[in-house]
Amino acid sequence: MAPRPELGSDPAVSPPDLDGKDTKVTESKDTLVLPAYSTVALVDPEPEIDPWQLPELQDSGPKWSELDTKGKICRVLTSVAKGCLLLGFLYMFVCSLDILSSAFQLVGGKAAGDIFQDNVVLSNPVAGLVIGVLVTVLVQSSSTSSSIVVSMVSSGLLEVRSAVPVIMGANIGTSVTNTIVAVMQAGDRNEFRRAFAGATVHDFFNWLSVLVLLPLEVATGVLYKLTKLLIDSFHIQTGQDAPDLLKVITEPLTKNIIALDSSVISDIAIGDPSARNKSLIKTWCKKETVTSLVNVTVPGVANCTIGAPCWEMDNQTWTQQNVTETINIAKCTHLFVSTDLPDLAVGLILLALSLLVLCTCLILIVKLLNSMLKGQVAVVIKKVLNTDFPFPFAWVTGYLAILVGAGMTFIVQSSSVFTSAITPLVGIGVISIERAYPLTLGSNIGTTTTAILAAMASPGETLANSLQISLCHFFFNIFGILLWYPIPITRVPIRLAKALGDRTAKYRWFAIVYLILCFFILPLLVLGLSIAGWQVLVGVGVPIVILMVFVVVVNIMQARCPRFLPPMLRSWDFLPRPLHSLKPWDRMVTSIMGFCGAHCCCCCKCCKKGEAGGMTEDGAETKKGLEMYDNPALCVEDEKIQTVSGTHL
Repeated sequence: MAPRPELGSDPAVSPPDLDGKDTKVTESKDTLVLPAYSTVALVDPEPEIDPWQLPELQDSGPKWSELDTKGKICRVLTSVAKGCLLLGFLYMFVCSLDILSSAFQLVGGKAAGDIFQDNVVLSNPVAGLVIGVLVTVLVQSSSTSSSIVVSMVSSGLLEVRSAVPVIMGANIGTSVTNTIVAVMQAGDRNEFRRAFAGATVHDFFNWLSVLVLLPLEVATGVLYKLTKLLIDSFHIQTGQDAPDLLKVITEPLTKNIIALDSSVISDIAIGDPSARNKSLIKTWCKKETVTSLVNVTVPGVANCTIGAPCWEMDNQTWTQQNVTETINIAKCTHLFVSTDLPDLAVGLILLALSLLVLCTCLILIVKLLNSMLKGQVAVVIKKVLNTDFPFPFAWVTGYLAILVGAGMTFIVQSSSVFTSAITPLVGIGVISIERAYPLTLGSNIGTTTTAILAAMASPGETLANSLQISLCHFFFNIFGILLWYPIPITRVPIRLAKALGDRTAKYRWFAIVYLILCFFILPLLVLGLSIAGWQVLVGVGVPIVILMVFVVVVNIMQARCPRFLPPMLRSWDFLPRPLHSLKPWDRMVTSIMGFCGAHCCCCCKCCKKGEAGGMTEDGAETKKGLEMYDNPALCVEDEKIQTVSGTHL
């Protein structure tokens, strides 16, 4: 312990008698200092701040009434310019999501088709579920994976009952995009907490719905029977294709970067051997199909076309048949139309560029929103988005948000685009997670309605199966909403997302672990066990599920009623620390990142030298000191100390 200052060393300050005998007031010429009986009382505890409370976006500039004419004109022009920039960055953000989907299809599209080829594995509902997750993650589009399933059902390779788990998996896989977008906001802890929770509430809703509805579907076939009854009850005619409003806006840019032929993936899935050697990169954008009668040879008269002439010439039997020929008219104009690079190389190039544009646009959008949503504008927007209707109609607000989410998703034709667009708004505090939850549920419904319209555009022979699968997707989301929304106590996804948001805000690397674990490692592990056989899947999976249920139950009892647990199970301290805490893992990750930074980044080395010299950014000296006579409760570290009355450490 550092020695106490000697008496009389400072005429203005005198330490109190530590034995309690001297209680006189020490008086000097200028100052009267009272004795400090308890230094603990001098420590002001910081008030606890709810991290989930929406921040107040204060306006730091002058008020509108305080501006002169020139200032008002400048503010209006600045606001208009910021609005135009925001729309431009939002457009680039949506286009980068489209290019990201194309890049994933180039990298893993053929692999996705190969995964769908194994019909024996698809007959296992658990395997079908994880295949739906993996394929949707690979192609970054639930619409693409759903269309593959529809084509397989239409061709007779897959039954509708076996396709239902795959559709459930596609519903889970489509939520990976907004989770990736949330990871891009890891710079600020509070923003990251809200953004990651706002994104993963979609994940938890899908996973919890599958945990309930998949066993129910396997046991009773409720979705299959309900949709079959609807299809048989209504005489549905083939309709027009679903409106594609977003493509009209984004295609002028994206079609000049890349254009893909998604039918190649469907052809691989249905077993067409010629499709394996085709490239996904589209070369001819305008084609024409011509059907004409052509003279062909047949083995015999019995093989002649009915109603067509049949004759023999030079010991051969001839007849006429309709032959369909595709004529290439116009070549595509995108950047990779004449490239010699393989699909994988082009996909990796586009993946890197799209992620770069996505991150840049997201950062700039957040910065612009933070600068625009201040003062009265922020108050109005937050009130409109987060205020409930007056009593007794407050419950209507959430269902109205579901309708808004469904309508917006129907307009943009993509649930990934809509949920990815509201994720940064949740992060900066414009939309609360309680309001983002019903918007996300509506987005799930909106993406199924577009699939229903697309299915109604199918040919007559495949209309029933296509529409039944789309209706299965629709009712899966409806049943999920009935399970996890109407009663406030059942809104478990919000509580789980907040818990995960708190964890990832404290350990930001855990977000990457969650992303890789839930959307890649876990589905691949279950798929591998399914390929090995259902006996292996049950033998390995059932003990793991029992262990997870046991851990969840014990955690709940530890928090609410620990007295009913054995003394050993009232805490997890009997286990090795890495098994019940992330702190050891955090130290390891931090040390690895520090090692990489020290050896790979010159900037980090310069920063370390500056810290070693004890200098801050403004050149002030930093010291560690004890105030109020060595009281450890008042230890001040890493603060700028100009004058210190106590003894320095």
